[in-house]
Amino acid sequence: MTSITTRLTKDFDLKHPIILAPMTPASGGELASAVAAAGGLGLLGGGYVDRVSFERESAKVTRPDVGAGFIAWTLPEDPGLLDIALERHPRAMMLSYSDPAPYAPRIKKAGVPLICQVHTLEHAFHAVDVGADVIVAQGTEAGGHGWAVRSTMPFVPAVVDALAKRAPDVLVVAAGGIADGRGLAAALMLGADGVLMGSRFYATQEALVPAAAKARVVAATGDETVRTSVYDIANNRDWPPGYTGRVVRNEFVKKWHGHEKELARVRAEEFEKVKEAFGSGDFDVGNVTVGESIGLVHDLPKAGDLINRITAEASALFKKFAPLSVAA
Repeated sequence: MTSITTRLTKDFDLKHPIILAPMTPASGGELASAVAAAGGLGLLGGGYVDRVSFERESAKVTRPDVGAGFIAWTLPEDPGLLDIALERHPRAMMLSYSDPAPYAPRIKKAGVPLICQVHTLEHAFHAVDVGADVIVAQGTEAGGHGWAVRSTMPFVPAVVDALAKRAPDVLVVAAGGIADGRGLAAALMLGADGVLMGSRFYATQEALVPAAAKARVVAATGDETVRTSVYDIANNRDWPPGYTGRVVRNEFVKKWHGHEKELARVRAEEFEKVKEAFGSGDFDVGNVTVGESIGLVHDLPKAGDLINRITAEASALFKKFAPLSVAA
């Protein structure tokens, strides 16, 4: 089996420098366990601190080497859930989409590595200052929530260079638009220690999403995604300023994107439609939360097979181009 060694694989004793994004609901116990079994870092999705959902999926984790991740600004709704996650899944804790400072001391005291996802250099510096061990530099190509500020290709090396001076022991992981071995190879060439992937794992057999949503991803191109707030409004989720979610453009998005004030007035009615649609497999209305990399997704493999494939692709690229790098 092909493997690639980086600081990430050494520090976390991994076979592959690949991290599963703690997506909700996709990154359930089965997917997180499968990624860990394959030699990557599996993170259970804690999402919006839904204790019932977290307890259910936590019970499905089959390995001790699985971590977890939460949307940080929702942790005050159930602060005890973070402690449960730290006890059950101490492999790593990832915090995204808000200030990690209120929770970093608890995570560090528990001896759990802290992973912080950031979207600007200012975010990265702050995360390091509060104790982050790993910085995930997320570009706007990524699926799900983020800032429409920086693209992965220029942002990752900017973070790498900045932290090399300020906090050289902190690892940097690239996220956003990465779905195959080319993306992994490119991220490593940019100076990253590994990659965090969400959209590509969304389209795997173990992902906790309906089959119709996975089929939508396989059939779509990267041109069919958009950053929007329409599902946040429909679901009555008051995200901090600056954040939008990248989703597949469908009939619901076409109807309401650009008409957010009107949507807010009928939120309760539209919420019921979205909820019913997701359960019934109607993804002209229900949300498919993925990024631009879906244009590179053409199948639904097992997570372990996918990880091995990506690493083999990246390794082959290194071997192919290495002789050219030393040519006269």
